[in-house]
Amino acid sequence: MGELQLKVLVVGGGPAGMMAAGQAAAAGASVTLLERNDRLGKKLAITGKGRGNVTNDADVEEIIAQFPGNGTFLYGPIYRFTNDDVRRFFAELGVPTVVERGGRVFPKSQKASDLVQAMERFLVKTGVRVQNGERVTRLSVAGGSVVGVKCGEKEITADAVILATGGASYPATGSTGDGYRLAEKAGHTVVKPRPALVPLEVAEKWVPELTGLALKNVSARVLVEGRLAAEEFGEMLFTHYGVSGPIILTLSREATGALNRGKKTQIQINLKPALTPQQLDARLVRDFDKYSRKQFKNSLDDLLPQKLIEPVVRLSGISGDVPVNQITKQQRIKLAETLTALTLNVTAMRPLREAIVTAGGVNVKEIDPATMESKLVKNLYFAGELIDVDGNTGGYNLQAAFSTGFVAGISAGKQE
Repeated sequence: MGELQLKVLVVGGGPAGMMAAGQAAAAGASVTLLERNDRLGKKLAITGKGRGNVTNDADVEEIIAQFPGNGTFLYGPIYRFTNDDVRRFFAELGVPTVVERGGRVFPKSQKASDLVQAMERFLVKTGVRVQNGERVTRLSVAGGSVVGVKCGEKEITADAVILATGGASYPATGSTGDGYRLAEKAGHTVVKPRPALVPLEVAEKWVPELTGLALKNVSARVLVEGRLAAEEFGEMLFTHYGVSGPIILTLSREATGALNRGKKTQIQINLKPALTPQQLDARLVRDFDKYSRKQFKNSLDDLLPQKLIEPVVRLSGISGDVPVNQITKQQRIKLAETLTALTLNVTAMRPLREAIVTAGGVNVKEIDPATMESKLVKNLYFAGELIDVDGNTGGYNLQAAFSTGFVAGISAGKQE
């Protein structure tokens, strides 16, 4: 191709940026990837608690439905590079994947670092030049078209630029919102970034006593001014400030929205969602018969994790010292209510830097989903979390990063 080879710059070495860079190079472009960190894929290396929840096994329609924020924008990109394509892509790079509960897809090795290394092999294979320690401070635009970038005083020219700088969550990984500033300076509208999947702080003083306690197969609901706003079933975690874990993160969007509107916001946990009220009562009767000679506080070992017993006893209003055989039917009903509606008052969300995903970003109305090209600045492309699209937890956000990166890379690398 000689002198005619297109020169593409990719800003940001996360999953979307690495995918975009490799695809642009595979399409025939000369590609340079600029990453401000000393290494690539810092955030990818910590996804899925370091196990790398790379995508989800759901069908495409279900994946789109998991993006409460602007999911329909992703139709084109995800159909062009599906979850099956993601799995095939990594398998070909030596990282086979497995499907776990909830359709979550992980590397067979259970190591997110294997995903990063696979992407690095992909960049080497396609001939992408990687320049670490490069912080882009401005996009160079002339005549309505991007012509390069500035890194401090240094100017780098290009035929196309792909912005894939990530959101504003986990700033220690380099996601400090640079991309928003670059996009805004180039004329784009940025929807104010806010935490999307974020742990919640609660008022209850007994919660810190449970720090580290993980609950499985529970359901949690968000109540706004006492009315049900959202509900999820699965796993959650108590922390020193409140609650976290998969179902809490998913519910956090609803909870933070209500908090921001100044509404009374509560999380209500059902510790026994598989049991009907009749079944739960029968279960309590059975346990009380078994431990009839014990005090109430010593009769709940079969029913609850050790750490939860004391708070549940307190909240039930039944004296812990009362013999089990003296507990009335009315008290048993009160205990069942406590077990199925453990209520926490949400006071705040954790800061943006602790969010797993950022909501907000470059307005999707200003991006062509068929190519990921800016509708305002020619030859400027976007990929990944920088765009105002955010999904629930479960591998969906990485799928969006790979799909948008794929489309942006091919489009930029094959420009007419």
